[in-house]
Amino acid sequence: MKISIDETLCTGCSICVTELPEVFEMGDDGLAKVIVESPDGDLVEKAKEVGPICPAGAINIED
Repeated sequence: MKISIDETLCTGCSICVTELPEVFEMGDDGLAKVIVESPDGDLVEKAKEVGPICPAGAINIED
């Protein structure tokens, strides 16, 4: 699995950071950043749950 964020779509709402701070953080520019691109274990399932709740559709998850 690989996670990325389309910064052209991210609105900085921080839902991803709130729900999964082990994988996402807010950058100095106010946009979300991925800090663990290829999570494993329990983080895989959590990431799959967080991706679809991004209101901007900015989270990309590739298997």
